[in-house]
Amino acid sequence: MKVFIVYCHPSEDSFTHDLLNSFIRGLESAGHSYILSDLYKMNFYTDMSRAEYEREAFYRSDNPIPADVLAEQDKINSSDAIAFIYPVFWSEAPAKLVGWFDRVWTFGFAYGENREIKQLEKAIVLVSAGNTLEYLEQTGIGDAMKKVFLDDRIFDRAKQKEMFIFDATSRENENREKNRDKHLSRAFEIGSGL
Repeated sequence: MKVFIVYCHPSEDSFTHDLLNSFIRGLESAGHSYILSDLYKMNFYTDMSRAEYEREAFYRSDNPIPADVLAEQDKINSSDAIAFIYPVFWSEAPAKLVGWFDRVWTFGFAYGENREIKQLEKAIVLVSAGNTLEYLEQTGIGDAMKKVFLDDRIFDRAKQKEMFIFDATSRENENREKNRDKHLSRAFEIGSGL
């Protein structure tokens, strides 16, 4: 299986980066291949231009799509699955990843009557969260994150979709180190189990 990984974190010195590496080791151990878009490293531009906005707002599929967006769309259509790996920032994905969706999910590609996006076999989301799962469940934040990401952004663009939340990863959380190995083993298993 070929997996397109969209990774979004500003630092390599992070638990999220360790999650990425464990997930990739899992993919490789199972014989899967992958393509990686590291949005910060590639300095992916996330603000829509006026022309991009007008293309989307007025459903103008004849307006050109920028080359960097076409490259991301090609990565999707050349893959069997997509994986998103990011930290939770204020109950949401980082702005850079939200901007990736704003620009890459274009009319005629990700939505509209004649969509060019292929339906992927799987879409998985690996999220590092500073809060505990208990807190995310009690407050409804965990369900809200899944609703937005899986039901809106992914929708029917993948046959199977799932979000995995790796909790209590804040540097101030006393359970961070205790859960570290368990979380990284789980990321490996998710990659090897695709």
